[in-house]
Formats: sequence, C-alpha cells, structure tokens
Amino acid sequence: MTSTEDSLNTELFLPIILALLFILVAAAGVWFTQIRPSLEQVAAEQTTANAAPAAPVTTAAGDAEAGQELFVATCAACHGQAGQGIPGLGKDMTTSQFIADRSDAELVEFIKVGRDPSDPLNTTGVAMPVKGGNPALSEDDLFDIVAYVRTLQE
Repeated sequence: MTSTEDSLNTELFLPIILALLFILVAAAGVWFTQIRPSLEQVAAEQTTANAAPAAPVTTAAGDAEAGQELFVATCAACHGQAGQGIPGLGKDMTTSQFIADRSDAELVEFIKVGRDPSDPLNTTGVAMPVKGGNPALSEDDLFDIVAYVRTLQE
C-alpha cells in the first residue's frame, strides 16, 4: 500500500468511525436516561418500602405459567431457578416477607424501579436493575412474573 492509499483510507474511514462513535454514545445516553428511575420514583419506592406493610392483597391479574418462562429468562440469574435465592446476588423469594406483605400491583411497581445498593433495605449490596435488567418486559409481563413468584411462596 502506498502512502497515498494510506492517506486516502484514513481520510475516508476516520470521519465514518467518528460518526459511528458519536451515534453510539448518543444512543447509550438516550438508553441510560430511559431506564434510570427519576429521583421522585426512587423516593416514592423508599417511602413505600419503609412504610408498615399492608395486609397481603393478591389479585389474579397475571398468568403464572407465562410468568415462569419470563422469570427463568430474566430473574433466575440472581434469584435462582426456583426463586431460592443466590447468596450475594438475589434474595430468597420462597420465604420473603417483603413479597408476602405486598400486593401484586405494589410488586410490579417495585420491579419497574428496581433497588439501588444504597437502599437501606438492600441487604445484598447488589443492585436489582429496573425490570430485572430486561427493559423489554411489559406491565402484563411483570404481572405474569408476580403471579409465578406467588406460586413459589412457602
């Protein structure tokens, strides 16, 4: 390759690479701002989590069978295949008083926001990401997951 060809390749590819890098950074910024909960949402979740638990209210809003598939694909990496928890990652859902004390709607709202490691109720020190790290989950999907998690409770 000659010096002229080398210069020509640099002149052609450098702007393209820079443009792609700019697009990637912009897309990452948009993605991050869409999944990061607002401070009001975090404050509301902490207020709800710190409040005295209400009597358990369960609804038949979700499909436990569909929820099992979603749970295995999204939640099992931290909470275990059967919701038994994985030390240092996700809490045991089979004996969770947090789950037992909340309605399906409250649990769906919790999953939507996740839990930051700085939350005083986070005992693992590991973040629970928004929607378990799966932003594609719909509200119906979350109700299905909650319906399945209800079946795990001992």
